[in-house]
Amino acid sequence: FEHMPELKWTYGYPAVVALHGLGGKRQDLNFLGRALGDSFAVLTYDARGHGQSGGLTSIDGPREIADLREVHDWLAARPEIDRTRIGAWGISLGGAAVLRSVVEGVQWAAVETLQTWTDLYSALLPQGLSKSGALAQFLNSIPPDRLDPSLAAIRNDALTSTNLPALHAWADVRSSRSQLAKVQTPVFMFQGRRDFAFDVTQAKAGYRLLKGPKRLYVGDFGHAPSTFPGPDIAQVTALGLRWFRRYLVGAPASFAQVSLAPSPWRGKLRAYSALPATRPLVVRLGGTDSLSGPGRAQRTSGRLTGKVETFGPPQLKVTARLRGGWSRLVAVLTAKPPGKPVIV
Repeated sequence: FEHMPELKWTYGYPAVVALHGLGGKRQDLNFLGRALGDSFAVLTYDARGHGQSGGLTSIDGPREIADLREVHDWLAARPEIDRTRIGAWGISLGGAAVLRSVVEGVQWAAVETLQTWTDLYSALLPQGLSKSGALAQFLNSIPPDRLDPSLAAIRNDALTSTNLPALHAWADVRSSRSQLAKVQTPVFMFQGRRDFAFDVTQAKAGYRLLKGPKRLYVGDFGHAPSTFPGPDIAQVTALGLRWFRRYLVGAPASFAQVSLAPSPWRGKLRAYSALPATRPLVVRLGGTDSLSGPGRAQRTSGRLTGKVETFGPPQLKVTARLRGGWSRLVAVLTAKPPGKPVIV
């Protein structure tokens, strides 16, 4: 145990298992141990192929989920722990493992996930087109000699958007969305408002499907272009502590159904009783271009008045007449001042 609270419980300690992200290690979560350690026993561990753990990583494959089940069962068997009051917390890779373990029947009393995916294929290969930059960064965070052969086998396909059926099957085993509708476990999802790897759509889709107690926090953190921790980390950890105290200890607590942290962070959340209403903003970009080979067509809209933010990725509709030689179109939407991309 990284932390053991100095508290007395009639039937044993409540506990939280915490999982780090890809390329990380258990020590990355010391901040969480400090935040939760006065109320819970906190167990962190190096995932397979990470830190001091042996084995090879396959990105939340069946063996990693089996590892997590064994960690839960080992902790539940300890006499000082109440097996009915064990929660799980996971970030990125760890968050997806937590969700996958829930749909596979691991008996967590409550869980929290941060900046993670519910559907890995749609997150990293939207419309069958690889986010090659994000994928390369993720894959390069693991030494080559610690990659599972199943991951090495699909590496080139993932980077080049080829052999999509195999990639889809590989990603499905590591996703939870298709089974979240059967989940009754209390789930608090924390997702970053600007995250080019796992955008808010990943949590929003999962939140809609969950049937048990659920909350969604959209915060000022995430993968690039954001960072973790973000400026609202104290708010995130405080809410996480209250969630676990509510469902692992039974302490009274109320939460907004959906919370939105402003950016830049100013210390006060916007609260909603459901997913906030959105309205379509349509910008028409006229004109035509003829491209005889690889090339670029550029359009500039008029100046937008007021503030505009997407709650999920924007969509671009293009009418094109292709005469061979092209396999895809790629749209890049940017905002002025230059150098501040909105969506790729």
